[in-house]
Amino acid sequence: MFGTEFLARVAAAEEALRQLFPATPLQLNEHLSGRFGARIYLKREDLTPVRSYKIRGAFNFMRKRIAEGAATGRFCCASAGNHAQGFAFACRHFGLKGRVFMPVTTPQQKIEKTRMFGGDAIEVELVGDFFDDCYTAAKAYSREAGADLVPPFDHEDIVEGQASVAREIRAQLSGETIDMVVMPVGGGGLASGMTRFFAGEDTPSPALRFVEPQGAPSLRTSLERGTLTRMPQIDGFVDGAAVAEIGQIPFATLKQFRPEDVILAPEGRLCGTMLSMLNIEGIVLEPAGALAIDALNNLKDEIAGKTVVLVVSGGNFDFERLPDVKERALRYEGLKKYFILRLAQRPGALKDFLNLLGPDDDIARFEYLKKSARDFGSILLGIETKAPENFAILLQRFEADGIRFQDITNDQIVADLLI
Repeated sequence: MFGTEFLARVAAAEEALRQLFPATPLQLNEHLSGRFGARIYLKREDLTPVRSYKIRGAFNFMRKRIAEGAATGRFCCASAGNHAQGFAFACRHFGLKGRVFMPVTTPQQKIEKTRMFGGDAIEVELVGDFFDDCYTAAKAYSREAGADLVPPFDHEDIVEGQASVAREIRAQLSGETIDMVVMPVGGGGLASGMTRFFAGEDTPSPALRFVEPQGAPSLRTSLERGTLTRMPQIDGFVDGAAVAEIGQIPFATLKQFRPEDVILAPEGRLCGTMLSMLNIEGIVLEPAGALAIDALNNLKDEIAGKTVVLVVSGGNFDFERLPDVKERALRYEGLKKYFILRLAQRPGALKDFLNLLGPDDDIARFEYLKKSARDFGSILLGIETKAPENFAILLQRFEADGIRFQDITNDQIVADLLI
């Protein structure tokens, strides 16, 4: 499984991919290297034609079906976005018809890009709220229409195609020791493919670390329990990597690792990483694309003085999501909080309240929830500040002034209802 035969198939996959695009850049990032005291390279999979590595597996699967003479002439897939775009691009390249099943909740930018890459070669059908819904629909369509279903990650040919990322990295850093490779994990196709490639080489394998969204820890949970585990519920914010269950084929490879080798990236911290890369480096990343970079926060003591490669994928970000990303980042960093508080209904009460705020406290939201109350009114209050410790001072002032309040920042149900 990890030997020369697999390496040969990966070499063939990479050679075929050159029909579509050159090897993606491997760039030494001075900002991250200086910040973490290491030589940090970014493998820019966000610079493929579809802005993610997913095109590699989809293309490899389809080219092999065609070469084998097994293709029916029609393909289909299910995807929350990135796999769909790679699939659509490959359909148009091969001149074959395809149908893409996507969740209704897929960001509009990814839907439109899928249509753009596929052109007249593909049809897009929106089904259900989650990936599992559209995957069920895709499998049903495959049976009924006799179409070849191109899986997003759980197939040997997909794993083989994604492994071409590792082959490019090795060639681009030829002669230099790679101490660690950090890669994102959703369904596990990329992670298992790269693991197999490095394990099959004659040279020592670099240390491997994997990164999942904290709200969708399928691999980490499966490793902790020692068996493939389906998550009963996931947070879909990191739509490019949030899956309920890692693939069976990828897990067969990845089950050798410790749970500690899988880093869970909090969604709020991930938002801060996205904003940092956008503002400092001008690199536009979707949440899944920032996973490997965000993991540096967990690895900083382990990587000092070492050469580290981060797989960055993808870059399909809908800028309509930017306010939500900023909001999540501020909350995670402790710079923004929401409160429900009781304020006396008397002349001058509002002025007295405003005098409690510090010089760096800014009111971002102020809304009466019960305007008809005679003695006290309930208020929804949102405050941004420049340092987290400012909130401790502010709350002491609230208490000293007798203001009753409730912090609802992390109360998901109440916050979603009111904010």
